[in-house]
Amino acid sequence: MAEGPVAERGVLTAPTEIWGVAVRRAEVIGPLAAKDAVGLADADEAAAKLRISRRQVYVLLGRWRAGEGVVSDLLPGRSSGGRGGGRLSGDVETIVREVLRTRYLTRQRRSVAAVCKEITRQCRARGLRAPSRGTVRRRIERLDPVSSVAAREGSEAVRPLRSAGGVPPVVTGLLEQVQIDHTPMDVIVVDERHRLTIGRPYLTVAIDVASRCVVGLVVTLEAPSATSVGLCLAHAATDKRPWLERLGVEAVWPMSGKPRGLYVDNAAEFKSEALRRGCDQHGIELRYRPPGQPHFGGIVERLIGTMMREVHELPGTTFSSTVERGAYDSDGKAALTMGELQSWLSLAVTCYHGQVHDGLGRTPAGAWDDKATETPRPVTVTNETAFLVDFLPVVRRTLSRSGFVIDHVQYYSDALKPWIARRERLGRFVLRRDPRDISRIWVLDPDGTAYVEVPYRTLSRPPISVWEQKAAAARLREAGRAEVDEHALFAMVARMREITDAAAATTRKARRDTQRRRAATPRPHPTTARVNPPALDPERAEKPLAPPFEVIEQW
Repeated sequence: MAEGPVAERGVLTAPTEIWGVAVRRAEVIGPLAAKDAVGLADADEAAAKLRISRRQVYVLLGRWRAGEGVVSDLLPGRSSGGRGGGRLSGDVETIVREVLRTRYLTRQRRSVAAVCKEITRQCRARGLRAPSRGTVRRRIERLDPVSSVAAREGSEAVRPLRSAGGVPPVVTGLLEQVQIDHTPMDVIVVDERHRLTIGRPYLTVAIDVASRCVVGLVVTLEAPSATSVGLCLAHAATDKRPWLERLGVEAVWPMSGKPRGLYVDNAAEFKSEALRRGCDQHGIELRYRPPGQPHFGGIVERLIGTMMREVHELPGTTFSSTVERGAYDSDGKAALTMGELQSWLSLAVTCYHGQVHDGLGRTPAGAWDDKATETPRPVTVTNETAFLVDFLPVVRRTLSRSGFVIDHVQYYSDALKPWIARRERLGRFVLRRDPRDISRIWVLDPDGTAYVEVPYRTLSRPPISVWEQKAAAARLREAGRAEVDEHALFAMVARMREITDAAAATTRKARRDTQRRRAATPRPHPTTARVNPPALDPERAEKPLAPPFEVIEQW
């Protein structure tokens, strides 16, 4: 059992001359202290030997007897000269503390000289004697380094000053813990039509901690969001062979299954109601990293670092910094489309699975196969759409005779007819919508047992995304329309698309918008099919389904 820190009492830190004085004192005082009583004659004799006064002899006797009877008990004391004693007057002390708080401990990171000037100015304005620069510097040196660096440089800069703190939980089973994170990719992609640059995409990746296998990834032009997380989870939970076939890639990627635990950081997209309820629905334990301790998510961050190093070999890479990029023309060298980048990533992942992992001492694919034989294989989701629906953003709306209205767009299906007659008693419905394609919504039936797919009321309307809808509504308001109706909204979207297509050959943003619009795969108009939520895993069958949503959530 630990008994606390052991003090260093000068055995190594005392200067040689000072240590010699203490040894000489111990030779004289030690035998003297062994006597029951020390008379004046004995004290005078000791004083003569040590060349000190009689009073000092008795002081040393008291230190020896009160101590442990060791040489360091008799080390001569050293005066600090009063340094650090806070000898400034009360008014000056107040000024120093306030200037340090408001001027020094800020993100502007003012210099010591600037702080001293401000202290001197305020002291002179009040008729006080200003402290010296050395005094101010010593006050700064006595500040807590963690708090000081955090105030001046931010939480990331203070990380090296803190201990690692804590140990990440031990994980042994397949998909027991899946870490997921996002990053902007260090490469510029081009559009499919003109092969001109459209910017850097975002990567969302999921890794199984036990085997170090990549179980899911998504590449988008949209900034990370709750939808990105849901797409990545759907990719992780479903068989990847159809996806690889669509990309035209001949590769083996058998790592699929529903995670038992999801480990994420504290970003907003990981705290959405849709993600939390979706995880509840499918028996996925959602856990967050301790704030300020990124090493708890180090596995996925190291994977991202490894993937970005590989990306640096691609044409159009931006490298990790402008210094590393140098004179390389990233825009001019860019050559890969979004689809081609996904194909390359799928091949890179399969190569990674076949290489020996330093942390495992074996290949991730081998670790996956061995662990899969030790325990039942992970449950693979067969209905990707039904799984994804449980992670899509949620809104609540009441049902009218003409269906539902979301952001000026009407949705209707014959499947709603049985509910319209008793809509006054049903309250608001739970609706889910894919931000990438709002041409359909999924409506949870009043019994809470299945989702019904409901399309636009006007089926001739083209599929659009949420960002197109919001941009069109904003332009209509800028044009002076007090109210936005569906017809004007889609007319504005059509005009925006015409402008974008015309400018796509010359404007990167326009090309990026065009590519985002085409990201949703063309498909037939939605049907009125019912999507039954997937059943829970057998071992989790006793866990109740997530309660109804209480919060309206927009993407």
